[in-house]
Amino acid sequence: MPHPIWRPHRVHPGASGSTSRRAPQPRPLPGSLWSCGSAGFEHPYAGRLGDCEAAAPAASSGEDMSSEEEAAAEAAGDTHLLGFSDEILLHILSHVPSTDLVLSVRRTCRKLAALCLDKSLVHTVLLQKDYRASEEKVKQLVKEIGREIQQLNMAGCYWLSGSTIEHVARCHSLVKVNLSGCHLTSLRLSKVLSALQHLRSLAIDVSPGFDASQLSSECKATLSRVQELKQTLFTPSYGVVPCCASLQKLLLYFEILDRTREGAVLSGQLMVGQSNVPHYQNLRVFYARLAPGYINQEVVRLYLAVLSDRTPENLHAFLISVPGSFAESGATKNLLDSMARNVALDALQLPKSWLNGSTLLQHMKFNNPFYFSFSRCSLSGGHLIQRLINGGKDLRSLASLNLSGCVHCLSADSLLRKAEDDIDSSILETLVESCCNLHHLNLSAAHHHSSDGLGRHLCQLLARLCHLRSLSLPVCSVADSAPRPDRAPAPPAMHAVPRGFGKKVRIGVQTCPNPFVGQSAPQPASVFWSLLKKLPFLEHLELIGSNFSSAMPRNEPAIRNSLPPCSRAQNVGDSEVAAIGQLTFLRHLTLAQLPGMLTGSGLVSIGLQCQHLQSLSLANLGMMGKVVYMPALADMLKHCKRLKDLRLEQPYFNANAQFFQALGQCSSLQRLCLVSRSGTLQPDAVLAFMARCLQVIMCHMFTGESLTTCKSLQQSLLRSFQAERPALNVVIFPLLHEGLTDVIRDVPMLHLDEITLFKSRVAEEPPNLWW
Repeated sequence: MPHPIWRPHRVHPGASGSTSRRAPQPRPLPGSLWSCGSAGFEHPYAGRLGDCEAAAPAASSGEDMSSEEEAAAEAAGDTHLLGFSDEILLHILSHVPSTDLVLSVRRTCRKLAALCLDKSLVHTVLLQKDYRASEEKVKQLVKEIGREIQQLNMAGCYWLSGSTIEHVARCHSLVKVNLSGCHLTSLRLSKVLSALQHLRSLAIDVSPGFDASQLSSECKATLSRVQELKQTLFTPSYGVVPCCASLQKLLLYFEILDRTREGAVLSGQLMVGQSNVPHYQNLRVFYARLAPGYINQEVVRLYLAVLSDRTPENLHAFLISVPGSFAESGATKNLLDSMARNVALDALQLPKSWLNGSTLLQHMKFNNPFYFSFSRCSLSGGHLIQRLINGGKDLRSLASLNLSGCVHCLSADSLLRKAEDDIDSSILETLVESCCNLHHLNLSAAHHHSSDGLGRHLCQLLARLCHLRSLSLPVCSVADSAPRPDRAPAPPAMHAVPRGFGKKVRIGVQTCPNPFVGQSAPQPASVFWSLLKKLPFLEHLELIGSNFSSAMPRNEPAIRNSLPPCSRAQNVGDSEVAAIGQLTFLRHLTLAQLPGMLTGSGLVSIGLQCQHLQSLSLANLGMMGKVVYMPALADMLKHCKRLKDLRLEQPYFNANAQFFQALGQCSSLQRLCLVSRSGTLQPDAVLAFMARCLQVIMCHMFTGESLTTCKSLQQSLLRSFQAERPALNVVIFPLLHEGLTDVIRDVPMLHLDEITLFKSRVAEEPPNLWW
């Protein structure tokens, strides 16, 4: 039986449309480690999609290509798109959005008409983040291929109305459907599920007003056969869990706010009349992620109460992600004791208060574990080695490890160690040797300082993990143990620097934004440079200051003050940032709290060499209160042609015309989030930018501008672009305004979770947890 969470992508034999060829891989699923091969690389032919899509509008009338055109294409052979084999063409077409594939490309010619309806393309339809999928397009798509669709992902399609979502009921062959973030009432959900007799996997939201008594008997019959359920709760409720008698995988996301819009305090007691007996007897995977708030903890305890009575015999993964403290109760203690006696786990994550000072790990049994998260636990390195690895136990099966916020995890004893003391390199070495096949590693939110021992630096030891695809490190951990002779000391904070694109420059610093003009790339002898050289296939990198906290936390007012950076972080600057340019396949990059950055020249190296970069998050670079890297960022953005998401958090940031002109060169940009305490913006520049970048559907700006200015700009953007961009989501609001929390609650969860709120995302969840 395949693993309940971690399933590699496989090539499925026997695609329709041709008996003499092998079908390509199915359409890649978002967030999958193996979605585009073991390294997740983009297919080299993906860039030729423009040929197909450019031809589509000309043939929108439905006329086939003439015989002369087909003959010309055949004569052209491999120089023409249609000269490729069917297998290659199918792989290329798998990168085209389903709406374009069926409604446009299919009408280009007879050959593409047949290929676009191949089972490998129409059995799985991904509408998630297809922001151009309008109401009419989705309805027409379901009308034309609805009977063929077996897997449908509409997660985060917040712009589609409930009546459009209702058309999913026509897809009678559906086995798996994701409707998270879609507008669905209890009655509409009942109507949709009543028609899906083959459904085995379901993802939905449970919003205020949900009433399980409105579900029809046919709907409940469908739910009784569902084996995988992902449920996002915005109100205290069991949702549809009591109806799912065959559950094997249960994912719960608790997003319940403590107060209503009117200010009334919500109760954690579930709705009167609901069944309180979830069916857990066949459960293999239990996952719960809680947003901040006491009510989320109160509700999750009710879900856990049933588990404590009888632990499922086949439970393989038990994960609870809770921010802050979550007190252990008698019921949860009984549950953990029962798990220690009766099950062997493959994945584990527990609240920090359940692990701190506990011998639980010593008694837990593991069977080829692939995911561990001990985020924010006070577990020492000595205990980690003794209780989890048993002094060097082989953990080659472990693919993902989250130790973020574990400040003592690389030291022998947590009692005598200060946070700024050097790590015990022997513990890290044991960890690296035992978990040699790690793909995802998170060591952020801690001070991991290395000593001067030869070959014992954290970066040198991590370089042995050659399979890493994502890595999160504190900034101070990549600093050389001793001061580098080629680095000048950081200038004092009193030096004047300009904001934004001002004319003034920092005294004594050469303003050369591109470090590679007229010369070969430098090769600094830093341990960080050497680490990245050994990890050429890294796709996701985070460098986050140990003391960094975003100015905009979840469900709370904005933070006005921040902690100073670690002193060792001063030794990490432009040359270390330039080293990131070695990562040719880098897709996601986060840089936060780098006080040693002087000019930002390393950003240009990243823009030039990291051509696959899709998301970029920059926060608090350089000296606080100073914006010194803007010329370099402008040069970088010229080269970021595949950048889709940009998040920029910087106090005193001046979002002026020059900035938006540079940003306008990112032709693929879809989402922009700007967070700037005491920052300013130019409304005319924002409007011009939105008019130029036609793909942008999310614009969030939280600055120091007045409420009147913010509301006026937001209304102008919606009035100008909402009609042609159905998914457009605009939030312009003063960062320090008391009403920020109420504004944030209306942001679609898709954007809020992925870009608006800052957090470390490496090893945040097990790989392939859903889809």
